[in-house]
Amino acid sequence: MLNKKWAVLVLGVMAATQAMANEQADAKGFVEDSHLNVLLRNAYISRDYKHGGQDKAEWGQGVIAKFNSGFTQGTVGVGVDAFGLYALRLDGGTGRAGAGGIDFFKRGGTSDDPSSAPHDLARAGAAVKVRISNTVIKYGDQMPALPVLNFDDSRLLPESFTGTLITSKEIDGLVLNAGRFTQEARKSAEARDSGGLKKIDVYGGSYQFSDSLSGALYASDVEDRLKKQYINLNYVLALPSEQSLTFDFNGYRSHLDKDYASTLGTGQDNKIWSLAATWAFGPHSLTLAHQRSTGDTGYNYGFYQNAGGVGDGGSTIFLANSYWSDFNAEDEVSWQLGYGIDFRTFGVPGLTYKVAYVRGDNIRTPTGDGQEREIFNQLQYVVQNGPAKDLTLRLRGSWLRTSDNVRASGYNDDGNEVRAFVEYPINIF
Repeated sequence: MLNKKWAVLVLGVMAATQAMANEQADAKGFVEDSHLNVLLRNAYISRDYKHGGQDKAEWGQGVIAKFNSGFTQGTVGVGVDAFGLYALRLDGGTGRAGAGGIDFFKRGGTSDDPSSAPHDLARAGAAVKVRISNTVIKYGDQMPALPVLNFDDSRLLPESFTGTLITSKEIDGLVLNAGRFTQEARKSAEARDSGGLKKIDVYGGSYQFSDSLSGALYASDVEDRLKKQYINLNYVLALPSEQSLTFDFNGYRSHLDKDYASTLGTGQDNKIWSLAATWAFGPHSLTLAHQRSTGDTGYNYGFYQNAGGVGDGGSTIFLANSYWSDFNAEDEVSWQLGYGIDFRTFGVPGLTYKVAYVRGDNIRTPTGDGQEREIFNQLQYVVQNGPAKDLTLRLRGSWLRTSDNVRASGYNDDGNEVRAFVEYPINIF
């Protein structure tokens, strides 16, 4: 099925090769346009559970190096992308490591002892890329960022996937993607197939209709797990006096394979959507969002197939009310009120703050409807100049509270979460 879609994509590319400037014709060369960047990331996450669960915390120092070559000159350009990852555990040993929601260092990841966490881990990967006109075909280890396959980079080290991805930009404003991936590297382990992924096919695209309106349609087929479709519409209404009103609609429709749904003890179908309206005025922003899940199961995504997950990336949830909780349970309805401020206007450029309150109810449990609520806070500072330019300090806290029947169902538990990240990017060349 995907082969037919790839054929349609290639035919479309061939028909549109004169629609805009040819990027390959302007290729600077393999070496001349190469870049090497290193990100130093010190990350700490702790979760204080309130109802008998063991508190979890992990702290580590990560090094994320990425090399992106240019393309050789000529009608067909060839290049290489590569990455090298290293993480050193600073805390979170056998007693506190192992939370699926933190997952800095997989317990038993480099040891025969399933309860132990490794002291460090390293992983590397590379992909070959070929460009014809404005279309790139890449094969190898990649970090895809699509609404139906989005690698998780919100912890110490990122996930990665092995496979093929075609990205076409032959028509101005239109981006088309088609791909197949057959391995997933867990962010907390060293092996490139540590996630147990069998196969995922992805295809779709996004289009910029105008300066103020954009949209996207994507779909995926995860072998032995589910089929999923995604839609997005984003509209920005310009207002006078440095104001704007942004409407962002995101939606997923999922159908689980029968056997997978049986292992989860749920039905097979879910529809979930969110609509967020953000009013920006000067340094301030106010957000009101509504999210609604329907069907006979919740929205399933992410984690690893060999641990019972879907395997389509830990950030594959482009929905408004996703913080610590994703508010994605069966039949859940949630509302968010958020506020953000940029302190540049007050003489502190680089300092921002965001707070949000989300409340969800109508969660279907065996004993009736349940509720949950979360308060999210994030303070971030980015150094603007000097030797430490672009150094980012980020402190985040979430307070999650759930009803008794929600906790009993295993969907969510009460807890307090703290995240502290320090990131320093270095541009080698």
